[in-house]
Amino acid sequence: MRLPTPEKERVIAEIKERIERSEIVVITRYIGINVAQVTELRKKLRSQGVLFKVYKNTLAKRALDDLGLSAASSFVEGPTVWAFSNDPAAVTKTLKEFAGTVEFVGMNGGVLGGQVVSSAELTALADLPPREVLLAQVVGTVAAPLRNLVGTLNALPRNLVSVLDQIRKQKEEKEAA
Repeated sequence: MRLPTPEKERVIAEIKERIERSEIVVITRYIGINVAQVTELRKKLRSQGVLFKVYKNTLAKRALDDLGLSAASSFVEGPTVWAFSNDPAAVTKTLKEFAGTVEFVGMNGGVLGGQVVSSAELTALADLPPREVLLAQVVGTVAAPLRNLVGTLNALPRNLVSVLDQIRKQKEEKEAA
């Protein structure tokens, strides 16, 4: 059995640290992509704070095994590149959009919050509305009952004024009669 070199140990430690420090890690297939396309994808991902890096598959699998994420080793087949991010929706959306233009690029699977996730789960994450839209929906859901309460509370004085006005009219009619 060959012992790993210090350089290989350093790379394994780097992979493990990046997996532990990232909210999401996407293991991506990148067959049939040219230099211009890789440059474009890296630029898009970098603008979102995503690290996009290639590692030797054997070293990546060792890192996954060391972290107890052996199930993700099946995603590390053939030419793969790793995307490390703290914004799960942004990185998956970008990779999904890019895979739409370059058919051989795709999300194999990954690790989200310390749990192994499949390609289908990453695609579902990519299909979610943007964070701002989700927050607006939550605020709208929370605010709806409050709006109804405010409407009800505003209706009480209006109704009281209407009742008092009707009583005044009835008294005026009685006095006139």
